[in-house]
Amino acid sequence: MSTLARAKKQGRVFMAPVPTHVGGPAVLFKALRLHLQNRNETVPKHPLGPFHTDAAQYRNAPASGLRVTWFGHSSSLLEIDGVKLLLDPVWDARAAPLSWMGPKRFFAPTLDLAMLPPIDAVLLSHDHYDHLGKATVKHLARARPELRWIVAAGVGKLLHRFGVPAGRITELDWTQHTVVSGAEIGVELNVTALPARHFSGRAPWNRNHTLWASYVLRGPRHNIYFGADSGMWDGFEAIGREYGPFDLTMLEIGAYNDLWRDIHLGPEGAAHAFTALGGGLLMPIHWGLFNLALHGWRQPMERITELAAAQHLPLFAPEPGRPTEVWPAESVVSNWWRPQTGEPLARSPRP
Repeated sequence: MSTLARAKKQGRVFMAPVPTHVGGPAVLFKALRLHLQNRNETVPKHPLGPFHTDAAQYRNAPASGLRVTWFGHSSSLLEIDGVKLLLDPVWDARAAPLSWMGPKRFFAPTLDLAMLPPIDAVLLSHDHYDHLGKATVKHLARARPELRWIVAAGVGKLLHRFGVPAGRITELDWTQHTVVSGAEIGVELNVTALPARHFSGRAPWNRNHTLWASYVLRGPRHNIYFGADSGMWDGFEAIGREYGPFDLTMLEIGAYNDLWRDIHLGPEGAAHAFTALGGGLLMPIHWGLFNLALHGWRQPMERITELAAAQHLPLFAPEPGRPTEVWPAESVVSNWWRPQTGEPLARSPRP
């Protein structure tokens, strides 16, 4: 049974909580061969959207106390018990080191960065390009120098290089926590960094030189688990036991393959992890914006929808860019990803 603890290091390298195979040249060669043979629709054949966020909605607090705007992939704005938290923001055109090459967005940002409401903190899970956008960080650092940034250990140096003042950065090791104060006096959110089975690095030569993390976000009324990136491991059960129950559980479903099953969940893994964590509402993340794997771009959502129906898992899956309230008795499923359905957002009682 897993014990949640601080991260361990060998020299400069952080270690995963359990033995984890990330993959080397042999895996890359197999992936390249599969890519050349791949016939899946990994990139949408037809333009998606446009999706638009109505920023006027942020003027009023959510009646439920919890509202989520999912911007695609793992980027979201959480309004939780009076605190606004921006998760893994990537407004960049590509999830890559170069602006002209690499995985390109499937649809434009639903809201200009300048139109975001006042934010109490930005939370970053790790330093991969699809979770930490250089252009996005630079813009926010320049436009909002007062912003607070909460990151996994070691990531602060990268943010500082991108223009974030060092005094505005809080680094967390696994099991460490910090408090985010809301705009209203007395409003506070407890943020705890926890282990995940993944890795870090923006280049081959700095792999695992910084830490990666999942997070528990606990307010006075609501409790959220932001799983970020992780492969399956028995720590999910420990997290649910020690930090749950959760109102909303955000778990990755995309960019998966058997070649890297240790570091990504996929739909089956997400369903398993959700049950191990203790339930709540399952919010699928890490899909629908970038081509990062061999599966069809719709496939993760198609599969998690099938699993949810078969296993009676309540989904929270709003349309990109739409501020959507979270209610404990309601599943939310938007069919924006289905071809030419035109079906509206569906809310239904939890099974």
